[in-house]
Amino acid sequence: MSAQVQSSDRGALSVATVRNPWKEICAASIGNALEFYDLLIYGYFAVVIGKQFFPTADETTSLLLSVGTFGISFVMRPLGAIILGSYTDRAGRKASLTMSIAIMMAGTAIIVFAPTYFQIGILSPLTIIVARMLQGFSTGGEFGAATAFMVEHADSKRRGFFASWQSSTQGLATVLAAGVSALISYTLTESQVNDWGWRVAFGVGLLVGPVGLYIRSQIDETPEFTKLAAVKQDNSPLSAVLVRDRMNLLLGIGVVAGVTAFNYVHKVYMPTYALTQLHIPATSSFVGALVTGVVLMVTAPLFGTLSDRYGRLRVLSIAVLMACLTSYPLFLMQTLWPTVITLLAVQALVGLLIAACLGPIPAMLSEIFPTNTRGTGLALTYNFSVTFFGGFAPLIVTWMIAATENKMAPSFYVIATSIISITALLALGQRLGAVDKFSRSGTPSADHAARSDSSYSELIS
Repeated sequence: MSAQVQSSDRGALSVATVRNPWKEICAASIGNALEFYDLLIYGYFAVVIGKQFFPTADETTSLLLSVGTFGISFVMRPLGAIILGSYTDRAGRKASLTMSIAIMMAGTAIIVFAPTYFQIGILSPLTIIVARMLQGFSTGGEFGAATAFMVEHADSKRRGFFASWQSSTQGLATVLAAGVSALISYTLTESQVNDWGWRVAFGVGLLVGPVGLYIRSQIDETPEFTKLAAVKQDNSPLSAVLVRDRMNLLLGIGVVAGVTAFNYVHKVYMPTYALTQLHIPATSSFVGALVTGVVLMVTAPLFGTLSDRYGRLRVLSIAVLMACLTSYPLFLMQTLWPTVITLLAVQALVGLLIAACLGPIPAMLSEIFPTNTRGTGLALTYNFSVTFFGGFAPLIVTWMIAATENKMAPSFYVIATSIISITALLALGQRLGAVDKFSRSGTPSADHAARSDSSYSELIS
């Protein structure tokens, strides 16, 4: 073993990089955490933002405009996925990660200092829309670059574990966002929160940005991309994904659909739901989200590890099925017993289910695309699904509740999208020949993992 390690400086560096990827994992995770923190803070303060930037005589209309703007950022995600995803596969994972966090910081800064509607009129909501579009564009490239970066620095037998930190940091962001929100709502008066307290919440995220930018500027490119960069690539990553990998792209979008709907409805939207439908105090509703974040942060790596051992599709299929079956009972419990204790218990279970769903997904998606299009494939798969099924979920379920006057309406949306995911998982398993081509450890077999671009085309044709 020592002889192998000492064979050359490059070889030693490669082994060290694979066996000790924590520096790279942290660098990739910090941008993901910042992205999700900003997203959650906007969702948590949707009611306040609606009053400050979208004032109307009807509170429901004001809230709809606010959550609608929340969804507008997701319109930009596919564009960000196309441009930054292709940039990831052309210029490298590191270059894309650095660019995405810089754009993200710009969007956050605009929100922090944006004048309200009462100060500059119609320019105020337009300013918020521009900021959310910048954040959406940035986020569109973040997942693909960060996940590819994690997977390509990790040991092939532990890709599920290391890639799951992408999901675990969403839990960390939830803890930070919910904790900051709870602290602000507890220590400040309602008037102070409306006037300036919400800006403090966004300001915390803005302070994290420069740290992430510095850390990402100090990391090394992944060994897989470095090797690939030495070989001239004739094809466009985008066209390759849309033509050669189009079926895997569509199935990947379907797989993420139910997961992202469950995530956004039960975690992002829940504080607003608890406040407006269950009439639970704002501080308590944020504590519920904090509980979800803690459980997600702690257990996502566990489910990533299980996917390494038992297979991504097996673990994910069970998780999505459980999310589908439990969504209605979870909402029913909260409407029958709208107490803080019920909310905390439900949100703890929600955190576990989200972790079970999100833990295996990054590694699974990364393994259905080859290295030369991995960044583009990941970005398009994740962001198209999140845009259509997750980003507008708060707006959709808010409208569903208003239209039907049924507090259970959000669960119907989750169930419908979960069925899409289950169907896509079954199709993907059949397409890839999960039983034969995926080993018991959950990672692709040697032929599958070590495929060249040409052999990969043959495998999925």
